[in-house]
Amino acid sequence: MSTPEIYIVDDDRSMRDSTRQWLELAGYSVRDFDRAAKALDIIGQDMNVIIISDVKMPKIDGIAFQKALAGIDPDIPVILITAHGDISMAVEAIRNGAYDFLEKPFEPERILDSVQRAVEKRKLIMENRELRSQLTAAHGLDARLVGANPKMRALKQQIMGLAPTEASIMIVGETGTGKEVVARCLHDWSSRKEALFLAVNCAAIPATMAESELFGYEAGAFTGAGQRHRGKLEAASGGTLFLDELSSMPLEIQGKLLRALESRRITRLGSNTPTPVDFRLITAMNITPDQAIDSEKLRKDLYYRLNTMELTIPALRERKDDISSLFSLFLERAAEMYDCLPDMPGPAGYSALMAHDWPGNVRELKSIAERYVLSNLAREERLSKLLAPDTGAEEGASLAQQVRHFERHLIKDSLKRHSGRINRVMAELGIPRRTLNEKMARYKLSRPSA
Repeated sequence: MSTPEIYIVDDDRSMRDSTRQWLELAGYSVRDFDRAAKALDIIGQDMNVIIISDVKMPKIDGIAFQKALAGIDPDIPVILITAHGDISMAVEAIRNGAYDFLEKPFEPERILDSVQRAVEKRKLIMENRELRSQLTAAHGLDARLVGANPKMRALKQQIMGLAPTEASIMIVGETGTGKEVVARCLHDWSSRKEALFLAVNCAAIPATMAESELFGYEAGAFTGAGQRHRGKLEAASGGTLFLDELSSMPLEIQGKLLRALESRRITRLGSNTPTPVDFRLITAMNITPDQAIDSEKLRKDLYYRLNTMELTIPALRERKDDISSLFSLFLERAAEMYDCLPDMPGPAGYSALMAHDWPGNVRELKSIAERYVLSNLAREERLSKLLAPDTGAEEGASLAQQVRHFERHLIKDSLKRHSGRINRVMAELGIPRRTLNEKMARYKLSRPSA
């Protein structure tokens, strides 16, 4: 925790100057004000400051100033100074929450000693508040990233430490590990949480459209460009831009992205005027950066620019102690979705879960939980059948029935996750608008409200 800043409030300029000089020589950062009102205009709750204030001042005296500060943050230490001090005034000040009371004239060592003790108190208060804030946030994070495995605990600690910063972050994890979930957590616990979180699947953008989709274009920039279009980088300004499957982005577009990141400006196709952008960038890949660079899927210079911090999400097979709790959670959600009671597996079922290698990671586990709910096999053999290599031959339901159930589920889940935004659902599922409309009609699915 950084050392608190010292605010001196005194209408006597010579007193302010001498006190400031003593404190700055002692290594403190100091600001001074000739009126209490000026200090009150900028002091807020949780500011890491301590106050030294004269008592006898025009309009708002030191006692009234201290009471006003107590209403903002009662734990800000206030040291009151007066040339007219008496016992009754000192008692009132202390009762009102003042940290210390000094009478002029005083030796520099006396105020330095009082300031040092006040600084230590404020640092302790701020550290405790930060700890409580992190514990509260971590509790919320546990609902997003389920798991108590040591690797997951370490990942959550990294997220809570990095979320409040503006650092660019690269997330590395196998397909299905939850890279977008981690990216959303970084956004939701950041200072940009009230702004837009814009997720872009680079693999879903055709190479010929990558530049126009990311950087936008002016009307008439190319055939079919009837009006100005804001690209993803411009649309994310003020918020967080998440570029998933970055290694699928064409290398020439990666070069343009690098220039945009360095200049914090983009130029739409058909324009010569740069547009400033301000977004926090989070990227993700399902291969390591070294693999991406060696296979010429990622520019080395872009990697060096992006990789301020790197988060690695463990594969599900690396944290099997979390499987049972994750499966129970997904099972309850699936049962709620299909309006049925969750039929929890027995010991044999959990053994089958633990024996499986989970190449599809958490996404595969979620799918198995949904299929478990839909299956009409006996509970004792259900998971062993679903997890067998020939799961397509599950007894009790034809292959066509299983495919329809699964397809309906994927579409419904995507519609819900993207709040009915059809373009995002199309991009995620990789199907055209007409096909999606037909399948929604066939499965009696409707768009949830955005």
